[in-house]
Amino acid sequence: MEIIQVVGLGLLVTVLVLIIKEQKPMFAFLLTAFTGIMIFLFLIGKISSVIQVLEDLAVQSGVNMVFLKTILKIIGIAYIAEFGAQIVRDAGLESVASKIELSGKILIMVMAIPIVTVIIETVLNLLPT
Repeated sequence: MEIIQVVGLGLLVTVLVLIIKEQKPMFAFLLTAFTGIMIFLFLIGKISSVIQVLEDLAVQSGVNMVFLKTILKIIGIAYIAEFGAQIVRDAGLESVASKIELSGKILIMVMAIPIVTVIIETVLNLLPT
């Protein structure tokens, strides 16, 4: 039932931000950013347990841990870039948010190169010569 706590906090902050925004827009933005960070910290435990389960499955199946760690880093980049872009978007800076998202996509592409290389090599080895 953690989602009820997250939604409740979100609704409470929304009401506060709407009230504060008229008088002190900077405080409204800071409250929004702080709430996003608090929700993220609230979910860290859940994220770490999911990562632990994935690592256990990778060990049991014999998957190379380098691939799993790379995929987890890619997922982390995607979430962090999205989170940062949303905070910047809340501040009204759409162009900066777009640049953050573009940077995240480029970093994901760079991190994915070793995995794509292994996939291509595997496919080429399966083809008859």
